[in-house]
Amino acid sequence: MVTDPIADMLTRLRNGAMARHDSVMIPASKMKLAIAKIIREEGFVADYTLVKSEPQRMIKVTLKYIDKQPAFLGLEKVSKPGLRVYAGKREIPRVYGGIGIAIISTSKGVMTGQDAWKKNLGGEILCYVW
Repeated sequence: MVTDPIADMLTRLRNGAMARHDSVMIPASKMKLAIAKIIREEGFVADYTLVKSEPQRMIKVTLKYIDKQPAFLGLEKVSKPGLRVYAGKREIPRVYGGIGIAIISTSKGVMTGQDAWKKNLGGEILCYVW
């Protein structure tokens, strides 16, 4: 059993990129699907698909490379099971001066920090991607 599924997802993506794999398989959940959708829309991965297999559904994330380097430089988990990190609308961090994104779980769903700021929402900071 995995204690922190989102940290496991980020670690699988990081390890797959370091090993130069084309794609990575991740156990599926609604939260992970929302994160995969955001990192695809922001251009950090090429695509993702939901694979229905037994005993659990999986997310196949196709990694993206630019000049043989991963499209993302880093993935960092912020809020952990032992220490949750929350931010109000005015406290949403900018990642690497706006180059990266903060992924935030709000009352209106999972979104980037910039979208949460535009919608005047705060929430739990899940991770940073740059």
